[in-house]
Amino acid sequence: MVVATQLGHREAVLVLARPVTVGQELSAQDVREVSISVDSSLAVIPARSRSQIQGRAFAYSLPAGAMLTRDVLGDARIPPPGQAVAAVGLKAGQYPPDLQAGSRVTVVVAATSDASTGSTESRSSVWNATVTGVHSSANDQVTAVSLQMARDDARQLASAPAGQIGVVMVHGGAR
Repeated sequence: MVVATQLGHREAVLVLARPVTVGQELSAQDVREVSISVDSSLAVIPARSRSQIQGRAFAYSLPAGAMLTRDVLGDARIPPPGQAVAAVGLKAGQYPPDLQAGSRVTVVVAATSDASTGSTESRSSVWNATVTGVHSSANDQVTAVSLQMARDDARQLASAPAGQIGVVMVHGGAR
């Protein structure tokens, strides 16, 4: 009887069929329908509301499989106050190949050196960040990685020399 009661309270809701990025408009291909038992405190979007939410922007970058709720749609909610998003262009070998939005990383900028004198001009820099997006170029030679981090750190990273940046995925992986 308990199983029959729980099955009777299942509802068709929408989940993401593929990853989305902050600001992206919702299309029919972005979602799929699943049937779950829903807690009334969770503001899920019923499958019957699909046409009403089409074209709305995502407030966050989300992975495939994330359940759609009313609070994930709307104006961008990243970066939060005190944070910024910096973009870096990385080549294969400068980041883990399974890097994705939500991954927690350490960004390392190697120290620069003067080959003629053998001196190092600056120390290496290290910052913690969360990946908000990973976008490969058409020729797959450079991948743009968006990193959410402290505002001052993002400014420093943006001024780092190209080719000297490495990204290391750290404990916590994807959120």
